[in-house]
Amino acid sequence: MTKTLERPSEPNRLGPESRVLVTGGFGFLGGHLLEQLIDEGVAQIHVVDDLSTNPVSVEVLLDDLPDNSVLTYDITTIANYLKSGPDDFDVILHLASVVGPAGVLEHGGRIISSIVDDTYALADYSLERGSRLVDVSTSEIYGGGRDGLCSEDDSKIVPAETSYRLEYAVGKLAAETALINLNTRVDLDVTIVRPFNIAGPRQSGAGGFVLPRFLAQARLGLPLTVFGDGEARRAFSHVSDLCDGIIRAAKFGEGGVAYNLGNHENVLTVGDLADRVLALTGSRSEKQFIDPRTIYGPDFTEANDKFPAAGRAISELGWKPQGGVDEILRDTWDYMVAASPETFANLAGPKLMEQLVESQTQEAISR
Repeated sequence: MTKTLERPSEPNRLGPESRVLVTGGFGFLGGHLLEQLIDEGVAQIHVVDDLSTNPVSVEVLLDDLPDNSVLTYDITTIANYLKSGPDDFDVILHLASVVGPAGVLEHGGRIISSIVDDTYALADYSLERGSRLVDVSTSEIYGGGRDGLCSEDDSKIVPAETSYRLEYAVGKLAAETALINLNTRVDLDVTIVRPFNIAGPRQSGAGGFVLPRFLAQARLGLPLTVFGDGEARRAFSHVSDLCDGIIRAAKFGEGGVAYNLGNHENVLTVGDLADRVLALTGSRSEKQFIDPRTIYGPDFTEANDKFPAAGRAISELGWKPQGGVDEILRDTWDYMVAASPETFANLAGPKLMEQLVESQTQEAISR
């Protein structure tokens, strides 16, 4: 995808001489961000990742990168890394977190502490070393916005019902609130981004993400499991666009300001997404409308409708999302089809592989 030109009149805090720390750099979003940082020609990239949510193996990801000669990494937690006497970095891109509507379920009760503890540790490091910090928050903080539309100036909604998903949203909101206050009080150099419905190659269905699940089901000839009535609305955003937005936030973002990142032109229902997957893949699979709790258990909760008002990022960062829904589908499908069996199984996720085994068992019984 062709990106818009940078605005040379603005201060650029991320350039060819920059040393960049990426937490969670081997995750889905992190892997694509590494690709773009390498293309930017930064001098040094260091990844800290405990591999708790990586969708593909480190070896596969390193092979996918255009050049990993500027990349070093530590497989550890943020806390342990910061205790080890880390190097100086000009920019910190903080992506590390539990993630996904299903991915948060096994961490309930500890989600807030993991998010907040890591954020404070990196804020203290940034203050000590004079680094610029970009915190990747979440669109979950908005609740449902205004009939789905979410602007940075909207209220953050906390619903009455407590859930693991709410704990994730509240943890992210608490972290970014603290960062903004630290910017005001002690001039912490921090900018925040709030991504909306990221999708693209190397995303795994293990976290409960819908697109890799639909594509894997279509490839295996399994029913596409559509949650509820399929009328939930989403604005899927190409992971490449999101990475471009994060890099622009690092370069040009105003301190103490949050930016929505998402493609407002890609709004569609999940049922429509399933139809597009079937059209792209030519699969004979059919849609199957189900209660997601039959798959993930009673603690699973679906998100409200949500899609971004991204005018602040467009006007202040010079950002413009390029990837339409069809491009997202095609890029994700092409990667999945070319993947090795082991990588495909990781992308499909364990719940889908259970669905495959159950389908094969039922087919064998019926013979």
